[in-house]
Amino acid sequence: MTTIRQLLQEKGGELVTIGPDAKVFDAIKAMADRNVGALVVMEGGRMVGLITERIYAREVVLKGRTSPTTLVREVMATDVPYARPEQSVEESMAVMTRTRFRHLPVFERGELIGLISMGDLVNAIIGHQEFTIEQLLHYIQH
Repeated sequence: MTTIRQLLQEKGGELVTIGPDAKVFDAIKAMADRNVGALVVMEGGRMVGLITERIYAREVVLKGRTSPTTLVREVMATDVPYARPEQSVEESMAVMTRTRFRHLPVFERGELIGLISMGDLVNAIIGHQEFTIEQLLHYIQH
């Protein structure tokens, strides 16, 4: 059973954040530049929300707002579920499924240490299944 800590270690990469008073355009540009689908919104050293491509589509595009004039705080999700490093990939996937969030910030002792996506979890599960299949084939063949 893979933990979120293990997944973050394998994933590596930087954690990208943005402030709530930034323009949505800057958030979308940061996501595109870093090839990520979400940014944690931080203010005063603490998480205050999450902005995602999905939120952008629903809260800016579909509502006729413009990204250069809309602030992140106007559209960000504020009641955001999170993961802990000791949680399993399966537990985190259950949280995502139940809450309909595709990204989870990861906190350890109150400090933001990462962000995981549904894609990260799916890749971890597929990797584990491939390993299990290889082990079974090796066992059968020898």
